[in-house]
Amino acid sequence: MRHYWLLFITIIFISACGQSDEQKIRLSAQEKAILKTEDSLALKVGVMPTIDCLPIFVAKESRMFDTLGVDVRLRMFNAQMDCDTALAGGSVEGSVTDLVRAFKLEGEGTMLTFPISTNQYWQLITNRSARLRELKQLNDKMLALTRFSATDYLADYALDSVKLKHDYVYRPQINDIQIRLNMILNNEMDAMFLPEPQATVARMAKHKVIMDSRDKNIYFGVIAFRHDDIQESRRHKQLAYFIKAYDMAVDSINRYGTKHYSNIIQRYCNVKKNVADSLPSMKFLHHAAPRQIDIEKAKTWLTSKGVESSYKAKLANKKRIKVESGRNKKLRK
Repeated sequence: MRHYWLLFITIIFISACGQSDEQKIRLSAQEKAILKTEDSLALKVGVMPTIDCLPIFVAKESRMFDTLGVDVRLRMFNAQMDCDTALAGGSVEGSVTDLVRAFKLEGEGTMLTFPISTNQYWQLITNRSARLRELKQLNDKMLALTRFSATDYLADYALDSVKLKHDYVYRPQINDIQIRLNMILNNEMDAMFLPEPQATVARMAKHKVIMDSRDKNIYFGVIAFRHDDIQESRRHKQLAYFIKAYDMAVDSINRYGTKHYSNIIQRYCNVKKNVADSLPSMKFLHHAAPRQIDIEKAKTWLTSKGVESSYKAKLANKKRIKVESGRNKKLRK
């Protein structure tokens, strides 16, 4: 009888454990559903491991977003094209990008707004082993960049400034910023455009800068948001708080300097302490729309490449082609 009683207790115990596991599974599913809902309601922003994102990183780590009551979630990418794909697909509401990339996205149907222009700049850095000291020496060399981006624009600008034919320079597309940097560190590329802090890493390895976008008065860095998303009342408020926190972070960085935020730079930009501490002095600006001159430069360049810089223009062009095609058919008849 005692054996039956022990067996009964054991069965009850096992059953109880089974029910507990099922409850855990159900709870886990419920938690996942809650987390998914929270994520969908949060303001999601695509970022890169670059110094133009520092105000966003500081606002996040210093809980400035939390203080203002806005749930901002960062999505880290190593390639600008991946950032833009997320923006176009709607998995993020905003993204750090450049005007060339942004207007190309608009031409493809993703309407954007640019409440923040950044201090992003790019340096053309040459491999020390290639011994390139002037732009004209890029002839027959490999120059890494991202197609239809600020770096592509700057490559054209550099070559045109010394009347070097574009076909004479190999321009491989290396989208991942970390891979691009490693290629020059490992002597696998002759030259490339790099932002900070990757440019500092290259300079510290004795690679030479032969052009700086700041010297050419070119400022293409922006933080773009999906226009239609931001029109919704709740998203509009989130953006307002995002901008307020961004400006608060800018004030803090300008007051204490980038070195004060060395740990944040190391973690988000994947660099060592000596690099974070060696960044050049820079001033960050409060939110402001991009300059009209930069907007025109980006749009004009895209047009020269046969790329529409606005969806309306693209639709108008399709309509024109359709009309002309109809006329040609009538003429052939």
